[in-house]
Amino acid sequence: MSAMRHLVAALRNPASTATLRGDQWSALISVARGEMLLATLGHRLAGAALPSRVAALFAAECAYARQMQRHALWEVEMARRALTQIGVPVILLKGSAYAAAGLSAAAGRHIGDLDILVPRDRLTDVEAALIDAGWDWVKNDPYDQAYYRQWMHELPPLIHGARDRMIDVHHNLLPLTARHHIDAAALIDRAQPVADGVLTLDPIDRLIHCAAHMLADGDLAGGLRNLWDFHCLTGDAAALDGAWQAQLLARAQGFGLTHSVRRALRLSAALYGDGAVLRLTDRLFIRRLLARDAMGRPSHPLTQLGFYTRSHGLRMPPAMLARHLWRKWRMARTKI
Repeated sequence: MSAMRHLVAALRNPASTATLRGDQWSALISVARGEMLLATLGHRLAGAALPSRVAALFAAECAYARQMQRHALWEVEMARRALTQIGVPVILLKGSAYAAAGLSAAAGRHIGDLDILVPRDRLTDVEAALIDAGWDWVKNDPYDQAYYRQWMHELPPLIHGARDRMIDVHHNLLPLTARHHIDAAALIDRAQPVADGVLTLDPIDRLIHCAAHMLADGDLAGGLRNLWDFHCLTGDAAALDGAWQAQLLARAQGFGLTHSVRRALRLSAALYGDGAVLRLTDRLFIRRLLARDAMGRPSHPLTQLGFYTRSHGLRMPPAMLARHLWRKWRMARTKI
């Protein structure tokens, strides 16, 4: 069994690690680190009989993940203070949302940037409030600034000068040029409070976002962690409402994301659940998700290139994509 298969098996069933020896542990740790799942794996293996050095590593990683989450939640508070001044609540996305809501996906999860969703008609106010509170642009190139503002689903990324923390301000879940168009106002209307001035998407919409981010936008880099998020979110949704899957599929249909959500359900069941009947194309997605060797290095370069190309095709029409890539290539050439 490959190291990535061992990782999937360990997340699904921690008892599967009982037979691992020497080099297998090294490989498992390497791929888990590469997928940013090391602390998650450590959380899953809590209480298991582990080699002493492995147990110590997992304990340190879990402690670090908890520290990262504390910093992330403090950044949420800083954003809340800045946006409260203009009457805009902070709607959290991704890792910070999971941590703030106490969801199972937060256990051991590393959190980097703060991702928030705001109404598009308040972007100018939000931008000014954040800059006034100490954030500044990461990308100052005029082309990048114009590209984000005209076509993307978020402002250009901002970083805080004192805390060195990034914030991504979204006004939608997918680029404006993407094949699918999501009504962000419908997401905002159903957002649920987790603290004063802080909200998250509702449980069904969290699943919609997770599936869209993983399968309708990106190239599946970090996809194994994103799929674990999705798997955990399905468990949280099921605990709240036994009819969650029907609600999810109905919501996905309304957003034009049925294909992505159904694939996410199949992949989640195949890798982390009790199995699923897979389509031929699903196996290509699994190949991409498991594209890492025993040293933790990316593997299957042609598969990765194919999904990288696919991600750009999903993001913008061919003519626009060609112009964008040509412009970025020329910009890169001028910096050499």
